[in-house]
Amino acid sequence: MRHLLVIVLLPLMAWSCATAPEAPVVAETVVEPAAPAEIPERAIPEESLYPLLVAEFALRRRAYEVALDQYMEQAAILQDAGVSSHTTHLAQFMQREPEALEAVEQWVALEPDNVEANNTLATLLVRRGRTVEAIPHVAVVARSGSPTSFPMLLNGFRQLTPEQQAELVAGINSLAEEFPEDPQLILTQALIHEELGQSRQALEKLDELFAIEPYQQQGVLLEAKLLVETGSKDPFKRMRKALAENPGDSRLRLQYARLLTREDMDAARKQFEILSVQNPRDADLLFSLALINRETGDTLAAQAYLRQMIDLDERVDEAHYYLGRIAEDEGDLKGALYQYKQVKGGRDFLSAHNRVGRILMEAGEVEQSHQYYSLLRDRQPEQREPLYGLEAELLSSAGMLDASLAILNQGLSEFPDSNALLYSRSMLGEELGDLEMMENDLRTILAKDPDNATAMNALGYTLANRTDRYVEARDLIARALVLQPGEPAILDSMGWVLYRQGDYEQSIKYLRQAYEKFPDPEVAAHLGEVLWVSGDEKAAMEIWQGALLKDPEHRVLVATIKRLGVTALDVGH
Repeated sequence: MRHLLVIVLLPLMAWSCATAPEAPVVAETVVEPAAPAEIPERAIPEESLYPLLVAEFALRRRAYEVALDQYMEQAAILQDAGVSSHTTHLAQFMQREPEALEAVEQWVALEPDNVEANNTLATLLVRRGRTVEAIPHVAVVARSGSPTSFPMLLNGFRQLTPEQQAELVAGINSLAEEFPEDPQLILTQALIHEELGQSRQALEKLDELFAIEPYQQQGVLLEAKLLVETGSKDPFKRMRKALAENPGDSRLRLQYARLLTREDMDAARKQFEILSVQNPRDADLLFSLALINRETGDTLAAQAYLRQMIDLDERVDEAHYYLGRIAEDEGDLKGALYQYKQVKGGRDFLSAHNRVGRILMEAGEVEQSHQYYSLLRDRQPEQREPLYGLEAELLSSAGMLDASLAILNQGLSEFPDSNALLYSRSMLGEELGDLEMMENDLRTILAKDPDNATAMNALGYTLANRTDRYVEARDLIARALVLQPGEPAILDSMGWVLYRQGDYEQSIKYLRQAYEKFPDPEVAAHLGEVLWVSGDEKAAMEIWQGALLKDPEHRVLVATIKRLGVTALDVGH
């Protein structure tokens, strides 16, 4: 019996290596997984033999759930490093992170110095936001002499509390004392300073890094980013030297090109052209070149790159969409319609067919537009629901509210559970003055999705704006704000209901927060009104003036100013 554990468990390794597809990477790894060690020969309890055999046969049948359940149970019973290792690998293959974490914790407890086990445990802990706990396991990997990705420890850094951040920084600094010349660790310290907004300290750490590795890639990228942000005259000096040393480093050149798009489009284009020569069939590079050339006004070059994408049969929908945009910009509406209609899917599908509808509507072809969308819904059944919303929005924008309502009703008869269509109809109801329909639709959404902050806020705002149900409105908005703290639309709603309740001071506080986060003309209208009514007319006019410069015909803004008896001339002065 002393060899039976080996007989039962080794087939798992052989089988999984031969037949199992590689599981997707679930987190940044610290080192490459080590080759599995042979399981020590030892006797096992009689009662464990059958479950282990069941697990093995389940694996052979690809009944992974059964196998994992058996291995988890036996790993806990046997406290055997080999069993825990196999259980960890299987759980990772199945992307069952909780089980993988439990198994690898057992593995590390049994083999505290095992590099692979500590690597895996550190990675899973970071993934679950338990970064501080990962530090000692990262240290084990580092002490083994294996390459160690210390920057992994910063995953989710901004989501940590200040106390957790301080604890993590202290742990990393402790590691730095143990490994003072580790480039990855120095880079991690630089990244911490960058996360904390300490640009000078980050650059000082990078100087330490470059003394060891003059052109460490992540460091070079970080330095350029920091120097751009701090207004350096030549932020890309080191990056150019790094590329001169290694002109074939496509990743570095790509990052350089992307950074240049913020500073010098012509220089960026040259870098993308170099990359495209090195990688002539890379559709991403062709697309970047198309967008840059469009941005700089060279539409012929942009069109050429987009057509190359179509010839390569790569990112075809995006290529047609932007060919349509170029044609429309040049007044070639027939050409634009042709290109937009070629977009069959992808992220630009709705935008493309929205453009088709707008072109037809602006040409007065309302019936043709309707027929087009009806046919498109039949041809693209997976897009039927959003296409109803798209057509309704077009009709609403054109002032054809009854027609828009008819389309939404048609869509909802087909998709009665569609929150998107219900929300659209609720907003249309508000515009039509049908508050009963508006409220019913929003409450239907909330009945199905009680934590839908968007619907909650919309209902609260409308009740505050169109009724005197202020207490109910405020309660809804407050609940939405708990769900999405800092959301400008909800801050605006809270400011507005407080204004309606007569609390001008608190209203201004919320509205200023909203306007700082999102300087929208409607928020400006609200903030300006409260300032005006509270007696600060100068501040109100400054807010309105700034908003009018951006959108002089905004309906809510203009109506607010007119309602308060302020002329456009007054605002302009």
